[in-house]
Amino acid sequence: MKHIVVLSGAGMSAESGIRTFRDTGGLWEKYPVEQVATPEGFARNPERVLRFYNERRKQLLSAKPNRGHEILAGLEADFRVSVITQNVDNLHERAGSSDVIHLHGELMKACSSRDPQDPRYIEELSADRWEIRLGDRAGDGSQLRPFIVWFGESVPEIGRAAERVAEADVVVVVGTSLNVYPAAGLLHYAPAGIPVYLIDPNEVQVGISRPVHYLCKGASEGMAALKELLAGPGE
Repeated sequence: MKHIVVLSGAGMSAESGIRTFRDTGGLWEKYPVEQVATPEGFARNPERVLRFYNERRKQLLSAKPNRGHEILAGLEADFRVSVITQNVDNLHERAGSSDVIHLHGELMKACSSRDPQDPRYIEELSADRWEIRLGDRAGDGSQLRPFIVWFGESVPEIGRAAERVAEADVVVVVGTSLNVYPAAGLLHYAPAGIPVYLIDPNEVQVGISRPVHYLCKGASEGMAALKELLAGPGE
């Protein structure tokens, strides 16, 4: 069974109404990165940071996976599919994808602010309990914080992601410009000679010398076109 590895970014979830961070009108224009996405910002004003992610979480609870998520999950009927996402939402999982690596953390989880990666203190949030408030404590007694990889923090899952890409028979990039490291370096792990598809409505420079098959479409239309290409002629 062929192994398809998909690198997904904000454009994958945009059709579900999840606001992107970097595009024009994105969240970083309203909320400076330094204030809400760094350990220093959290130390200076934890209440503001918690409020920012509570707003993102509330938005996610009303969002639904789009057709692109669903087509991608459906590929598991014929392929082994691994999803490596820069997104912090859970729309891939809700659509049915079974192997998802979150490079930048997960919005529907909370963790210790003393040691964010300590698995003993990572908690699942839910539709009934989705807010993190000042004074909420992790199991180690520290303030609960979002289970998000902030700027300046290490990306614990990057090694596992690189292993998946190195095993791939096909690599698909959808909804990401791949200009943020270390995620931007993942394509360099793809075996020589395998096809690489890039789905994006805008022109994207991926910074690699190998051939790339461009599908200049949004996530849902692009995934539909990719499904046809993967099926091959006569199927």
